[in-house]
Amino acid sequence: MSDRSYRARMIFTLPREGLGMSERARDVNEWMAHPNQEGLDETGLPDGSWETMMCRVAKFHAKHDFASPENNGHDMGYRLALMIEELGELSAAITKRKPAEEAAEELADVFILTLGNALAMEVDLEAVFHQKMDRIMQRKARRGNLGIRITEYTDETE
Repeated sequence: MSDRSYRARMIFTLPREGLGMSERARDVNEWMAHPNQEGLDETGLPDGSWETMMCRVAKFHAKHDFASPENNGHDMGYRLALMIEELGELSAAITKRKPAEEAAEELADVFILTLGNALAMEVDLEAVFHQKMDRIMQRKARRGNLGIRITEYTDETE
C-alpha cells in the first residue's frame, strides 16, 4: 500500500445496523454522484441537510482537484496545519472581540475543513458523530481548572 493510499484510506469500519444506515458516500467521487448534486450550484441556501453540506464541500474539492497528488489537498498533515490556522483565526476573532459575524465566518471555515477532512479520510462523519454522541452522553461531567469537562479521564486522586 502506498503512503498516499494509506494517508487517504484511514477508513473506519462502523457498525451501521444500530444506526439504521447502509453503506453511504464517503469520498469526493461518491459525494459528487449523490442525488443532491443535481441542481446544486456554487451558491446555496441552508436546507438543514447533511447531504447538501457534504455535496457542496465535495463539489469544492472536485473543482480544485484536492485529491490529486500534485495538489496535496487530501494530505492530512497539510489539512491539520490548515485546521490549526483556522482555529487561530477563530480564536483571534473571539479574544479580540471582533464582531460576531467574523467569529461565525471563522467557525464556518473550521467546519468546512472538518467536512473536507471527512472526505479526505473517507469517513462517514455523520455516523461517527452519532456514535460518539451516544458514548459521551453516558459520561459524567467533571470540573477542571478552566471549567466543566466531559471526559473519560479521571484524576488519580479522585
